Amino acid sequence: MYDLLIRNALIVDGSGRPGYLGSVAVEGGLIREIGNVSGPARETVDADGLVLAPGIVDTHTHYDAQITWDPHVSPSPSHGVTTVVMGNCGFTLAPCRPEDRSLTMRNLTHVEGMSLAALEAGVRWEFQTFPEYLSFLEKRGVGVNVAVFVGHSSVRTWALRGDAAKRTATPEEIEAMRNIVKDAIRAGALGFSTTTGTQHNGEGGIPMPSRLADETEMRALTGAVGEVGRGVLMMTKDGTETVPRFEGWAQASGRPFVIAALIHSQATPRAVFDDLDAMGEARKRGNRLWGAVSACPLSMEFTLEAPYVFEGMQAWRPAMQAKDDVTYRAILSDPAFRASLREELSRPAQRTFNGDWDRVFVLQSAEEKHSGYDGRSIAALAAEAGKDPFDWLLDLGLAEDLKTYFLAQLLNTDDQAVGAMLKDPNSLISLSDAGAHLEFFCDAGFALHVLGHWVRDRGLMPLEQAVHRMTGEPAGVFGLKGRGAIAVGAHADLFLFDPKTVGRTPTRRVKDLPAGATRLITDPKGVHGVWVNGTRLVDANGAAVSGQPLSGKVLREFNA
Repeated sequence: MYDLLIRNALIVDGSGRPGYLGSVAVEGGLIREIGNVSGPARETVDADGLVLAPGIVDTHTHYDAQITWDPHVSPSPSHGVTTVVMGNCGFTLAPCRPEDRSLTMRNLTHVEGMSLAALEAGVRWEFQTFPEYLSFLEKRGVGVNVAVFVGHSSVRTWALRGDAAKRTATPEEIEAMRNIVKDAIRAGALGFSTTTGTQHNGEGGIPMPSRLADETEMRALTGAVGEVGRGVLMMTKDGTETVPRFEGWAQASGRPFVIAALIHSQATPRAVFDDLDAMGEARKRGNRLWGAVSACPLSMEFTLEAPYVFEGMQAWRPAMQAKDDVTYRAILSDPAFRASLREELSRPAQRTFNGDWDRVFVLQSAEEKHSGYDGRSIAALAAEAGKDPFDWLLDLGLAEDLKTYFLAQLLNTDDQAVGAMLKDPNSLISLSDAGAHLEFFCDAGFALHVLGHWVRDRGLMPLEQAVHRMTGEPAGVFGLKGRGAIAVGAHADLFLFDPKTVGRTPTRRVKDLPAGATRLITDPKGVHGVWVNGTRLVDANGAAVSGQPLSGKVLREFNA
């Protein structure tokens, strides 16, 4: 008797080949038969022509903290995701000494938009080293499959302690970091992740530790992965950096290299394509580089209490460095500070915000007397008031005790450009950032957006190609054995959906994090089932199935 039999499905197997009608039988968490299958099963599902695909592989998440209290990493499974890659950008919980835990959480609060109260109440610190973190996850259990990078900022903090975000490392400290990275890879880390992005700042606007690394350190740590002979390199680069620098590390280490975050900006419209072209040239030379691109428009909800939208600007640094609330408000009111913001915006650059005030809106005013602003753009409101847009936004935020909710449509707003990025052979569809920036946006449903908006509504690419790009392709790049495919002997990570209705709802705010903290989530549309290693996590209505065993695996062996 099979454990699971899904009958009458349009099987889109993750290879990119045309779909075909058939059935899939599962036993012991593995796919045992495909095609014209019959016989008894403990669970039988009549797909009635719905699409059965491999589960989505989400290669850019930040669930490292959330997974310690929420092993199902909500809401990703409901959006078809069966495997998540965590620890991107060098931001991980391990290695971490007990005395550094508070700083680690405060940095995550700032750099990844996480609630400090939720982290303090929720994170289960039952580990210090990276191998201990993986063992903790295995003992605790996970609802989806999990692969974890060892993160540069955490490694640097372990080796340099209080100087991690202050100076370059000594040769002895670099050697200590190399050993930590090698031990992590041998224990089952997916690879090594880091960032040079100027938007990545910790508490008080201090750069995250990896940003202090010099070329000697970067070559040593990426080379450590090459010494072990397995593992992927991952970098979130600063907008001013070029691909050839990273190609040198990939060539010296011999390892695959995923570079983020390639998001289209109308201020520098050719930048992402220049990067992708450079990666293509690198691959012709035998160096395996891919660019992580987003399928979604980057929109953020924010308040002036947490203005992540502006924190990639150098001129905003005095506000990030304010020692207290009184000083912060005084800086926001300072005409010289505001003038410096306007001057920086006058120079086009690759950054999160480029002064597109017609795409920044008052989402929800905090005071009834300002309710007429809701839903209107800052550009229009400032013009009516005869003010500069930055002055108008800051004045309103200060008048409402920093509680005004704004919405910024920042990047990836040109559908033609985004479509070209998604079709580029040097790109990986990625960058959900699930688990991070919870107050600002939720792109955990990026795959549903691809299948609905890009495939069904826009006809950008065939369904089979889109499924391959989010399952078989990333599984191959990251070396995820037996994942991303519907094939005999593969792990039964499965996703059943209706191509006519698949999509995601607009975001909504919920209060379900530890300590009662809020976050934005989206709900799935057209999802009729998700199975992880043969265990059903999502029902025919797209809702989580309660009481199911934790069937995910902590992945430790890779063949990239």
